Amino acid sequence: MRAVLIALIASAFISSPATAFTPRELADRTTERRAVEAVIWGIPVVNYDLMLQEMLTKTKGKVNEILYWSRPLDWHNQTLTPNPDAIYLMAFTNTKDIGPVVIEVPPAEGGSINGNIVNVWQMALEDAGPSGADQGKGGKYLVLPPDYAGKIPEGYIPLHSDTFGGYALMRSNLASHSDADVAKSVEYAKRLKVYPLSQAANPPETIFTDAKDVVFDSTIRYDASFFKSLDRVVQSEPWLPRDRAMIDQLKSVGIEKGKSFAPTAPMIKQLEAGVQEGREWLEERYDTGLIPFYEKSRWNYAGSPELVKSAQASYDEPNSYPVDLRGVAYSYAFVGLKRMGTGQFYLMSIKDKEGNSFDGSKTYKLTVPANVPVQQYWSLTAYDRETHALIRNMPRASRSSQVAELKKNADGSVDIFLGPKAPEGEDANWIPTDDQRRFELMFRLYAPTKALFEKTWVLPDVEKVAHQP
Repeated sequence: MRAVLIALIASAFISSPATAFTPRELADRTTERRAVEAVIWGIPVVNYDLMLQEMLTKTKGKVNEILYWSRPLDWHNQTLTPNPDAIYLMAFTNTKDIGPVVIEVPPAEGGSINGNIVNVWQMALEDAGPSGADQGKGGKYLVLPPDYAGKIPEGYIPLHSDTFGGYALMRSNLASHSDADVAKSVEYAKRLKVYPLSQAANPPETIFTDAKDVVFDSTIRYDASFFKSLDRVVQSEPWLPRDRAMIDQLKSVGIEKGKSFAPTAPMIKQLEAGVQEGREWLEERYDTGLIPFYEKSRWNYAGSPELVKSAQASYDEPNSYPVDLRGVAYSYAFVGLKRMGTGQFYLMSIKDKEGNSFDGSKTYKLTVPANVPVQQYWSLTAYDRETHALIRNMPRASRSSQVAELKKNADGSVDIFLGPKAPEGEDANWIPTDDQRRFELMFRLYAPTKALFEKTWVLPDVEKVAHQP
């Protein structure tokens, strides 16, 4: 009898309404939990939307034109991990109202382009230039609307997009950073054209807008505005079959196609909590989940091989949809590549040889061995660890093999120094850092050769300099 009584008392405590969640608590917990998942899932389109909004609100640039930077990028460009050793151009396209859009790339004569054309989700549609579909011969890339059923004219490279919006990132390569070579690279880049297919018989002149002095800040905002960007895309783009499971999920955070996004004050509180938790989750995965390129190395793949494989298959593999890996990748980078390793390859490092995060108040050295396996150039760039953008207010962000004054060692190797001050006599080989902030590094190899992938050429880890300047 005593055992039965104890069981009844225990049962009463388990089912007691006093220990259950109230309807309000359940709603709040659901909003916060689903906000976290919306951040991880939706970060590629939010990343895209932030860049688009910067163009529309801070420059005279418009969709289906070309925004460009007439000099190599400096800290004013606050996109995620950009390349400051090329001339950048971006063409945001939208086929919703005007139909198919042509992106015309010139042949690699007197210059060359490394280009990537993506949809709203930054999924690669095609690469352009010598390492792309045109193989340096030049080509007319035709971005098609979702479910396009019209005839595709001869002479075009058709790109079947499942979204109306998208963009092309084009990098006009530099022979060096001299004024003459920069001007030559810009001149070549202006041979790019963007126009509607409907006007192909007599294309209008492409409009170029220079953003060189604009603080173009598309770093991810981990606050309630994240969901405003996400809502803009949901309202303007079709649901993709693979993402239909998110329809009800997003209703929980106030995003529903055909309805205004108008969260209440209590909901905003839960969204803020969710987006912060999402940020912490992404940062933890970034800090601990990068995959070494070499065994026991601090140099990592910039994007997980699993993610690259899935993205190159247009996320259409039957048993794989690496949303978590994609979320992490687009928290620190933008654009997608169709042929990773052909036109360019990236290695990332967030810790020194001893396994410590890079500290902007310390001095470090990277020795780049001779005979870097590239046909074009290599570069090392420092970024702010928190924002993943170029370090603000620095006179430069990188050093590359294009820099004529770069000092070489007797064996052909190059020592690159990073820190708040240049070691004596090393200014040409120095990348400045902010002594109040942490940083991270990206090593780029343009037109890499097989020695990189066979790993017969090895990039050593970055070491802290024992005696600070």
